[in-house]
Amino acid sequence: MRVRLDKWDRFGTSIFTIMTQKALAAGAVNLAQGFPDFDGPEVVKDAAIHAMKNGMNQYAPAPGLPALRELLAKRQKERTGLSFRAEDEVTVFSGATEAIYCAFQAFFDPNDEILAFEPYYDSYPAAAFAAGAKIVGVPLAPPAFAFDPARLAAAVTPRTKALILNTPHNPTGRVFTRAELEIVRELALKHDLLVITDEVYEELVFTPAEHVSLATLPGMAERTVTISSTSKTFSFTGWKVGYAFAPAALTKPLRAIHQFTVFCSATPLQAGMIEALKLPPSYYVELRSDYRAKRDSLITILSEAGFRCRAPEGTYFVLADFSEHAKAQETDVEFASRLTADVKVAAIPISVFYDDPDRIRREQQYVRFAFCKGQATLDAAAKNFKSL
Repeated sequence: MRVRLDKWDRFGTSIFTIMTQKALAAGAVNLAQGFPDFDGPEVVKDAAIHAMKNGMNQYAPAPGLPALRELLAKRQKERTGLSFRAEDEVTVFSGATEAIYCAFQAFFDPNDEILAFEPYYDSYPAAAFAAGAKIVGVPLAPPAFAFDPARLAAAVTPRTKALILNTPHNPTGRVFTRAELEIVRELALKHDLLVITDEVYEELVFTPAEHVSLATLPGMAERTVTISSTSKTFSFTGWKVGYAFAPAALTKPLRAIHQFTVFCSATPLQAGMIEALKLPPSYYVELRSDYRAKRDSLITILSEAGFRCRAPEGTYFVLADFSEHAKAQETDVEFASRLTADVKVAAIPISVFYDDPDRIRREQQYVRFAFCKGQATLDAAAKNFKSL
């Protein structure tokens, strides 16, 4: 054959799939992949089932069910004060990952560069690669995982077209402050950059931290694509119902790519999320309270097991320094594999989320644990850690 079969070899299998497979093979407690081991609200499931049983099983409009887009726009207005028109500024995707992929294909050309704070989610470089573009990492320095404004400014080249900003940030748990976002804003305006924000953990923020959507800052609404998802907020990661807010001029190319990628997200699952967005404000208060308790429980468990942890300001992940348990020259990938096989607890090595993973493996010793689990799961992990 004259086609290339090795074009995507550099990406291979996702680390989330790899570690989940290892956890299953070892019978380990899976604190690696970020999916809850519990379901979201019954009323949301019932709404999706009702939709299936009552004929909502064919294609939805490519941009998403109108009622869902209206509710998304309403919720965004309540949260941020920003107004988006459901008809041409709100789009439903098959997860935030698809939204990010479509954004990269819509806006970038070969050799374009997109800045991203590293460590970054592993779909970003893959989406850039598909467009012929490139992610340029700007490091978040441990243990606080803050960025150096000078390094951010120095990363801009004539090829830089955009910045992708993930806050609350996976895997570090950082929630960028308004002051930090002002630095990003000034950079975007100075260099006329597009900004794509990945805000899927926007509802999982722990006081005193506060999530600020970048599009709310002066001059940013017209140059920002705000991407989020229902998965984390309502604990249905397998439903893959994401969405994007953007001015009509940016939404048009986004929708063009979307309709030729998946065309539309699953109709009955969109119907279920209509019911989710009707939940009262108390739902979000309880969500954050429950996750704060899970966070604090896991941090206690990890600390008692000899890990050093920084309490995340958001998300449902904890980064843990494993240096007290590392063997000589052991990398984070090797430690995570050993932890899974011998201790029966699975985690994610974070070096895979960097431009230069080999350098990070020499300089840092962090793994990521997920606390989107029931207390029984966290207790099982605590028990297994006793053998570490």
